[in-house]
Amino acid sequence: MTNFDFMSKKTAAFVVSIVLTLAAIGALAIQNLNLGLDFTGGTLVEVQYENAPELDDVRQQLSEAGYRDFSVQTFGEANDILVRLQQQFDQSVGESVTNALSSQTSSVQLVRAEFVGAQVGDQLRDQSGLGMLIALGVVALYVAIRFQYKFALGALLSLGHDVIILLGIFAFFQIDFDLTVLAAVLAVIGYSLNDTIIVYDRIRENIRKSQTNDLAKIFNDAINQTLARTLSTSGTTLLVLLALYFLGGDMIHNFSLALIIGVVLGTFSSVYVASALLLVVKLKREDLIPTKKEEVEDELP
Repeated sequence: MTNFDFMSKKTAAFVVSIVLTLAAIGALAIQNLNLGLDFTGGTLVEVQYENAPELDDVRQQLSEAGYRDFSVQTFGEANDILVRLQQQFDQSVGESVTNALSSQTSSVQLVRAEFVGAQVGDQLRDQSGLGMLIALGVVALYVAIRFQYKFALGALLSLGHDVIILLGIFAFFQIDFDLTVLAAVLAVIGYSLNDTIIVYDRIRENIRKSQTNDLAKIFNDAINQTLARTLSTSGTTLLVLLALYFLGGDMIHNFSLALIIGVVLGTFSSVYVASALLLVVKLKREDLIPTKKEEVEDELP
């Protein structure tokens, strides 16, 4: 078993977490998320090329044709291209996009042109945000019942830390945020919670078994005991996600990117946010092991 002194580095880890969280909040406040068509509403056009084109060439052709606020990605096969436009739909938009992309070297055929209404986008945005808050609330309630309210506070702050930094990265780099990314954010909550619960379970078990009041040592022992499991789980998960990121195509590119960032953040926060915060809130052995009341009997004269 390893014997790393994680808790001695908690101050530096807190500084890093606070800086990243504040930077993420600033990015969200100043730039906002680059919401995709699922949330904003607009037009979706699918075209099929005879030969697979370069996506940069497709983007350049659309820009030269006067289109703005669009995204281009492959859809299934490399010669199937999906164009998302944040503009109102009309009957000629599909033909206009097809004509703009037509060239002498490769024929372009319109497959479909659809419209996603802004009202639907607003509903999706509101409901997804509400769903995320409900998920965090249920997590806090579950941890409070299973462990203790101080554990719930640590878990909730840890999950909030992961979600805010993840959203901040997407806002700072203006990466397209759609429903697939939202699904990844919810998956990150579940992954981070699972890792935190495993560490918490070992901390609680060690507190009950140990006779010492040195909680920093107990936390270090618990984290070292679960470290091999954490690294193997995170490592194998990252291998799969990296394969999806580089080989899965544009449709799941942002989805896999969000999960990669989330796994790294979740592994870090389970040690230096969820666990270390228990020292900040002054967790005591008595919080998990109630002291026995001594029964005092009155002596008869």
